Amino acid sequence: MQKIEKIILGLIVLLSVSCSQDILDKEPQSSFSAQGFYKTTSDAQAGVYGIYESLQSNYRINFAYWGEGRADAIETNHSGDPLILRQNTLNKTMNSAQWSSLYETISRANYAIKYVPEVSVDEFGLQLVGQARALRALSYFYAVRVWGDVPLILEPYESVDQELFVPKTDKELVLDQIVEDLQYAAENCRDSYGGERDRVLITQGGANALLTQVYMWRKDYQNANATADLVLNNSLYSLVSMADWSKIFTTGFSNESIFEVGYNEVQTNALRVLYALGSDSDYYPSERFKNSFEDNDLRKSKIYDTTVVTTRKIWKFFGEGFSDESADPSSNNIVLARLADIILLKAEALNKLGQTDEALELLNRIRTRAGLENLDQASAIANYGDVDSAIFHERSIELSFEGHRWFDLVRTDRAIEIMQPINGLSDPANLVWPIHEDAINRNPNLEQNSFYR
Repeated sequence: MQKIEKIILGLIVLLSVSCSQDILDKEPQSSFSAQGFYKTTSDAQAGVYGIYESLQSNYRINFAYWGEGRADAIETNHSGDPLILRQNTLNKTMNSAQWSSLYETISRANYAIKYVPEVSVDEFGLQLVGQARALRALSYFYAVRVWGDVPLILEPYESVDQELFVPKTDKELVLDQIVEDLQYAAENCRDSYGGERDRVLITQGGANALLTQVYMWRKDYQNANATADLVLNNSLYSLVSMADWSKIFTTGFSNESIFEVGYNEVQTNALRVLYALGSDSDYYPSERFKNSFEDNDLRKSKIYDTTVVTTRKIWKFFGEGFSDESADPSSNNIVLARLADIILLKAEALNKLGQTDEALELLNRIRTRAGLENLDQASAIANYGDVDSAIFHERSIELSFEGHRWFDLVRTDRAIEIMQPINGLSDPANLVWPIHEDAINRNPNLEQNSFYR
């Protein structure tokens, strides 16, 4: 891991010049020749590590803004994006409407996908391209879920003869490309790199986990069930005990983790500002969320400060009892995919396919760890209305504040039902973000999303 971090640190300056800062910028980035950079297999590996480096800026704060900020589990006292998202008053100048960091990752991936095969034609080259395609897919998956239709760019920008002003592509076609990229990664990435690298590099298991998330977004339950099964049967992954549950987030690299974005003391994120500064953090748990816990849930005191009436601290990412009020950046990794997520997605898929008993068995694996009684179909209906809702509720607790809740609301068609009483959300066109004005101003072929025109 230290070797990877040193390589990434060395690439920051190089790749900030090498790759376009904004793929939709009018000005050609002619100072970099990818052909000149990709000369050896070491260059190929370094180029792919540079894609991972770009993830750090993508998700340092936006994983929460995009995945939690518009949902029902959080409250905020902060102005700016936290309040805008909570009140559903999105606008084209807010920070979370910018997609430039995602397209930076896509740009780096496109260079690697094109040039790695020219210097590494063996199995090593295939798995490097697999990682690059998976990271491109991950970036587009966020883009589609946040903005809907987005420009689909699959080639590096290298010539003034290329189209500068790329229009939006239908989101279903983008999702088709995402699936194709992840299927390639699932076939060509390594099953294991050894040790901590299995959690911060894309493995076959990581690609299958991301495929499961994509299939569930598309309501493709047959394929989601199949890819989830590959993850559940992968020996790299196992549920940790409740005693070690917090370590998934506080320490990282747990057996439950499938893919996490790595940070350190130099390359940091905003977890503390988001969740851990007590009265001054961006977000704290909503009353709705706190009231949704079942009695005796062992996760409750590990997720937020239960010692006070007015809760202002989310403990999940820093440990139970965390009280450091420093606003220093965090070096914790951000976990984007873990086994509990895939187990619950598989349970949801199985229930949709009519295999309710099998779905409940998976649901109860998560509940048992949390110290809760098993549910059968009758008790799931009695407590939550139906089995789907019981799984949906379990995801809200188990995966709380990890960047899943808003996307779960949208993909299960519950966003308007749940959020309308909270902030007035009522129009399906309002489920996506506005495109930032910078992108609109640079690209005359971009059209603002309909709700924000």
